[in-house]
Amino acid sequence: MTSAVTGDFSDIEVGFQAISNIHTGQCFGYEVLLRGWERFALSSAEEMLAAAAAAGRLADLELAIRRQAAARLGGLPDMGEKALFINLDHRAGEHWDDVVLAARTLLEARVSQLVTEIAAFPDSRAGLPGWLRTVTGRGGMLAIDHFGATADGFGLLAACDPDFIKVDPSLLRGIDTSARKRVLLAQLVGMAHTLGIEVVAVGVETGLELTVCRELGCDLVQGDLVQPPLLDTRLAVPVFPHVEALARDDRRRRQLDQKWVLQQLDPLPAIRVDTPLRDVFTLFGRNASVSIIPVVDGSGRALGLLRERELKNFAYSAFGKDLMANKGLGRKLYDYLVRCPLADIGTPLDQMLAVYATVEDADGILVTERMVYRGFLSARSILRAMHEKTLARARDENPLTKLPGNELITDYLGTCLAGGDGAVLAYIDFDNFKPFNDYYGFRQGDRAILLFAELSRKQAQGRDWFIGHIGGDDFFIGIRGEAPEAAAEAVAALIARFAFEAESFYDAEARERRCIYAQDREGAMKTFPLLSASAVVLEVPPGCRQGTVDEVSAAIAAHKKQAKSSPGRLVRVALSGFGGII
Repeated sequence: MTSAVTGDFSDIEVGFQAISNIHTGQCFGYEVLLRGWERFALSSAEEMLAAAAAAGRLADLELAIRRQAAARLGGLPDMGEKALFINLDHRAGEHWDDVVLAARTLLEARVSQLVTEIAAFPDSRAGLPGWLRTVTGRGGMLAIDHFGATADGFGLLAACDPDFIKVDPSLLRGIDTSARKRVLLAQLVGMAHTLGIEVVAVGVETGLELTVCRELGCDLVQGDLVQPPLLDTRLAVPVFPHVEALARDDRRRRQLDQKWVLQQLDPLPAIRVDTPLRDVFTLFGRNASVSIIPVVDGSGRALGLLRERELKNFAYSAFGKDLMANKGLGRKLYDYLVRCPLADIGTPLDQMLAVYATVEDADGILVTERMVYRGFLSARSILRAMHEKTLARARDENPLTKLPGNELITDYLGTCLAGGDGAVLAYIDFDNFKPFNDYYGFRQGDRAILLFAELSRKQAQGRDWFIGHIGGDDFFIGIRGEAPEAAAEAVAALIARFAFEAESFYDAEARERRCIYAQDREGAMKTFPLLSASAVVLEVPPGCRQGTVDEVSAAIAAHKKQAKSSPGRLVRVALSGFGGII
């Protein structure tokens, strides 16, 4: 293997694989990938790196990769606004300084951010602080690669302060069908965002995998679904429409909290990371009430905070400002950045509160929208938003079932219809409830209503269901993420279970007769069947954006009688893409 890597590595090639914003489809940057190993009679990049390490020539290979990347970088569009990710093999530990400094000389001035990826500790950890300073010095960024594949990932996370975590493909493969993997990724993303770190989902190959990664909070995505590695840089594009289409109007259930967040969000002005330090002192000096300043990169991505209390020892000393602003000392604004928890604007408020509470001495949360800084939430703002949400929910929820009432149901309907992602909406109405309530009393009537609410909650466990109580014996259920047939079957099973369980509210004689004798609305005695429920199940197909809440209500009302007379007490209708009924 050693003889296979003789020469000057002039025959190697590099490819570039795009990294996309998972929400917008915009190209965020590229990872440099080693190619051309077959010319050395090797079968993979990993084998070539191992061969170079065994021959004591890994540093030469690392430098050759960077020279090739620099030579071909001009073929990629708008790299001055994009990040370049490049791996650094841990086995070249004693040469890290040379490799990193060479990369800066070749690449740093030509990209928005140069991100060094590491996946393991160098062979010797004695110089750990030194090589970390080398990698992150002068504003360089750090990513932990293959996170989750080995224990080293957590060791690196504890030892350094990365800007990105790149989730290993093994954790993402088939995540759309693996509940265990979804739990792991959700916890990983929550941990990263608490530490102010952004998450890259690597190796994504299907639309379902991408959708799950986005819903669980990943910020960036890389994989063949986005774009296979490019050898021909002319094929590079600034945006990936298919990624944007999958993410368009991602209005998850949790986004119902957005209005409370927006009410309390402080649009605290941010400054760019390349702002001179003298200008920072001026900003703090002119605004006595400002104690923190958010910092963003050229694309508006939140990087962290500047705290006045950490700069004042310099700012108020005789020579402090001059020392900090002296270019010869190599100090930049980035060197004084403080990590701050991050949260997408669609994150539920209780999760935001949990993130804030986890970080000791946190000033608040930097709120982003599609990875762009949107504003700042202080601890007080988070609590106010939670308080307002709680009050609104208490005012709106049904006092008997504690389920959301008409206002939240209307909000949910509006979100479904505006999102265009499709949903199944079910209106459930009890049959023969009034005679049952009159015959057995309102206490038994309340028990029947509570029974249906409880059965609905059980049916909704582990599924994306919204359950609302319109009032009396009328309920609403919104279902996302399920095929219309499966959703209709679930509703049918629910109303059948309710009819079965409701028999226990009757006396033995009524159960045997399968009916009761009671007065109808005109006061005449009549036979009424046992309590049951009927449902109108309305399908809102993907892409439908023209319907309104009033049209949904009208469609349901027009089919209530049909549902009650149907054999299964359920009727299915569909809302067309133009708002009509089909």
